[in-house]
Amino acid sequence: MNKITAAITAVGAYVPDYVLTNKILETLVDTNDEWITSRTGIKERRILKDDSKGTSFLAINAALDLIKKANIDPLEIDLLLMATATADMPVASTGAYVATEIGATNAFAYDLQSACSSFLFGMSTAAAYIESGRYKKVLLIGADKMSSIVDYTDRTTCIIFGDGAGAVLFEPNHEGLGLQDEYLRTDGDGRDFLKMTAGGSLFPASEQTVMDNQHNIIQDGKTVFKYAVTYMADACEQIMTRSNLTNEDVAWLVPHQANKRIIDATANRMNLEDSKVLMNIERYGNTTSATIPLVLGDFEHLFKKGDTIIFAAFGGGFSWGSIYLKWAYDKKQI
Repeated sequence: MNKITAAITAVGAYVPDYVLTNKILETLVDTNDEWITSRTGIKERRILKDDSKGTSFLAINAALDLIKKANIDPLEIDLLLMATATADMPVASTGAYVATEIGATNAFAYDLQSACSSFLFGMSTAAAYIESGRYKKVLLIGADKMSSIVDYTDRTTCIIFGDGAGAVLFEPNHEGLGLQDEYLRTDGDGRDFLKMTAGGSLFPASEQTVMDNQHNIIQDGKTVFKYAVTYMADACEQIMTRSNLTNEDVAWLVPHQANKRIIDATANRMNLEDSKVLMNIERYGNTTSATIPLVLGDFEHLFKKGDTIIFAAFGGGFSWGSIYLKWAYDKKQI
């Protein structure tokens, strides 16, 4: 019997309608389009303006987009993994709610959180379930409503983040396609450099934490940038070395969209030409768990069956890593 590998067989995506441009941000904080673009590569980001809707709204729409495009029955989904840093609420699983709302009532579901590495780690988790042989269809969604935890008076963070969602379907493959290898790492010493201080068990919500603005994301930008540049590039180098891949073998780099300079540094370490590096950061900013699947959604039409794709991410925690995957289909086939 051929070895089971876990392949991506469908992609879906969703972003809100409202576009927050750099020009609009100039009216909110002391910044300008040239400064933002030169340092991050971001021109605009999408924002879910309706306060009555949370991350689940984004995730549901991305999942429904996938279901429609792939023409699958939601009842066939065995498991739904919800990668997010901005769950609708504590305790109650956002993934469970999303599964019910999309009609995947035969699936069990749960949330997975590792900041901007959530989707990458979710790919590893989804693949393990498929490779076990016990599950046939695993839906992995990456979604975040980052605007819900961003302070729009803080120019160091409000220029970076946006809202969005993407979804991929993992299924068994017997042709050797799908996930081939992974290099995933964490370092808890980094948690003070990128975090939201209050709202957890260490600093429960209180009148004081709200007054002190501790429910918004904060970061030490220089430290995070330094580690992200080093660790994302190292992870890609590790995965290529272990798998005996050269820059010629790699068809595409699908990196987490945090900062164009970080992506450029990673591509340079891999010695990849610009045409192989996929970016949409200029239109969406950093959507945290949603960046990688949004890239897949935007560039799915370019992928050919058998293409070697390297995924990379870096997030709070710290968490980072790289995944080597062989693409399993030409878009016209679904």
